[in-house]
Amino acid sequence: MAMETEKSEHTVTTRTMDIIVALLFMGVAALVMADSWRIGAKWASDGPQAGYFPFYVGLIMFLASVGTLATNIFTKKPDLTNFVDREQLGSVLKVLIPTIVYVVVINFIGLYIASMIFIAFFMWWLGKYSPLVIAPVAIGVPAVLFVMFEIWFLVPLPKGPIETALGY
Repeated sequence: MAMETEKSEHTVTTRTMDIIVALLFMGVAALVMADSWRIGAKWASDGPQAGYFPFYVGLIMFLASVGTLATNIFTKKPDLTNFVDREQLGSVLKVLIPTIVYVVVINFIGLYIASMIFIAFFMWWLGKYSPLVIAPVAIGVPAVLFVMFEIWFLVPLPKGPIETALGY
């Protein structure tokens, strides 16, 4: 019985999350519109300026977010159901926090080495795989991606000191 009570503890309501996400999207849309206007969002004699289409995409996004916000604020029957329980939130954070660390670490050691560490960490921590399985996958996937992007497609991705020492 105690397990059921723990799972049903409210973290945040669906209505609150809808409002937060609508406000965040309104902010992003306003930024897109402002920057698009800065670079030119009008119709010129030779066609649309560089910011014309992004401005209107931002405007549509802004208006849709206003609609979501208004619906959640003025509804007579707000959705007060639990958005996520603590167990679900814990599962999301188990992936989100290491992913944020991975993105930050890319800036210091490059995409490929960070990816090796990231893959190995998740295979060990969440997958409970043995090092004999982890090593080839954690080394092989970034190696294949390196060959594909850096050598075949000639698309430079963020590199760290090891790739620089190898001449890439």
